[in-house]
Amino acid sequence: MAAPKKGRSASAQSRPGRSLALILIAIAALTGGMFVSGHPTPRLGIDLAGGTSITLTAKNEPGQPNAINKTNMDTAVDIMNRRVNGLGVSEAEVQTQGSDNIIVNIPKGTNSKQAREQVGTTAKLYFRPVLATEVSGPDASASPSPSASSSSSDKATDKASSSSSPSSSTTPSATATSQGRAVTDALKADSTPSASSSASSSASSSASPSPSSSVDPATAKLEAEYTALDCTDKAVRAKAGDGAKPTDPTVACGKNSSGQWQKYILGPAEVSGTDIKKAGAVFDTQSAAGWKVTMEFTSGGSKKFASITGKLAQNQPPQNQFAIVLDGEVVSDPRVDQSLSGNAEISGSFSQTEAQDLANMLKYGALPLTFKESSVTTVTAALGGEQLHAGLIAGAIGLGLVIIYLVVYYRGLSLIAIASLMVSAMLTYVIMALLGPTIGFALNLPAVCGAIVAIGITADSFIVFFERIRDEIREGRSLRPAVERAWPRARRTILVSDFVSFLAAAVLFIVTVGKVQGFAFTLGLTTLLDVVVVFLFTKPLMTILARKKFFANGHSWSGLDPKRLGAKPPLRRTRRPSAPVDTKEA
Repeated sequence: MAAPKKGRSASAQSRPGRSLALILIAIAALTGGMFVSGHPTPRLGIDLAGGTSITLTAKNEPGQPNAINKTNMDTAVDIMNRRVNGLGVSEAEVQTQGSDNIIVNIPKGTNSKQAREQVGTTAKLYFRPVLATEVSGPDASASPSPSASSSSSDKATDKASSSSSPSSSTTPSATATSQGRAVTDALKADSTPSASSSASSSASSSASPSPSSSVDPATAKLEAEYTALDCTDKAVRAKAGDGAKPTDPTVACGKNSSGQWQKYILGPAEVSGTDIKKAGAVFDTQSAAGWKVTMEFTSGGSKKFASITGKLAQNQPPQNQFAIVLDGEVVSDPRVDQSLSGNAEISGSFSQTEAQDLANMLKYGALPLTFKESSVTTVTAALGGEQLHAGLIAGAIGLGLVIIYLVVYYRGLSLIAIASLMVSAMLTYVIMALLGPTIGFALNLPAVCGAIVAIGITADSFIVFFERIRDEIREGRSLRPAVERAWPRARRTILVSDFVSFLAAAVLFIVTVGKVQGFAFTLGLTTLLDVVVVFLFTKPLMTILARKKFFANGHSWSGLDPKRLGAKPPLRRTRRPSAPVDTKEA
């Protein structure tokens, strides 16, 4: 059994070129990917590259005079930070200023318009039953209704339906009045109208108008708002449904599949965004809808969704539809044919970015307050540039001192250490450049400090390995067996040391926020790269050089001279004197 093991070990030792080829191929591939991505340099943080500073001011909601408080402001900061800085390394900063302001700093290179939408959008989502709808604007006489769609995990039919549209013999206002009377009776009966009530109310309204005295003032006001609502007017559209509570019916606007604005009367909210457990953006390969947003409900939300869809399935169009309302705007109004449960989807000709942004907002939750932009200013990087210059000088001095120490103390071995440091630096730079467009990583001053600290961690791994080799030479072994015997012992020490450093970086990343996360992220990244470089570059290179005469013969400048190291002479076995033999007994 011993012979095959020795053969395998010899085979592994004789092919260190494979490991070197692997890491060189990886460097070449990553470098090529960096240039192909169009980002040959790391993305810099706001302290190094400047950026945009946005001031958001909280607004009081009707009926909620004390909504602006420290708890809600802190919650809003947390949600905004997760939206624009989900992984903690994009270098966007969100912090409060005073009692009702939030400052958002976005580094240069980030899509500022997209980020402004991310932080400013309240993202309040409600599922409301549709009571009445028609195309809004001057061309409302003959237009199709919205055709947004939704689906569920049990594949029930909930395709887009044709909403009630004004006919050629009926004016929009007359249709709205007729629908309004139907809505009046529906609201009196139940927040979710039934088929019978809808039909009877429609018949009674067509036969003889109800006296105005029988109409509830709130309902009459809602009907008037609906009649006067012109969704093609941006200012009017922005105020549609202002002040309406989730438990109240309201009016809203939304675009249909033809790009025309549709107006709605919606019942009280049956399901809200807080009932959503997960949300994600996926590409729909089975239809031409493109990107869509999938939602997974909580157990309570799934029951609510099944209940409301079960009621709506009994109604006639358009009261068998429910509207998915995001921040007061209808983004989809699917028709329901049976009770649904499980997951839901929002489709509306989204681009990939729009779908991901919407899923991001739904996933991290709605803001507890409504905000308006007070100011948007440009931040310069003058101070950060000076600090970066000073930091780079400090890093260069530290690296120079490390190299001088390696050359003086380890002599020829310092070539291996310097080459390993160069490979580690190259990998760090390329990966940082690739992480910018991939996860939004931004290099800030603390991250630069983390990279400088990593120089010492990487150099420490080389020193451990070199000292183990020297210990074996001091025991009287030649270089090649000394390298192979020293590696297992050095490997354990290196792994334990790097594990402790990585664990510290991980804990620091989890428990901190802001710029400190950049330091922790860079420290953890460079610690992992240290393991890769030592295993795939330093050890194979040492194995190859151990075969060269300069190192194998212990040249005085190799750093492995047995005399300078105080090596012991090779151990030799001596024969023990044999015991005297009694000739008589023999």
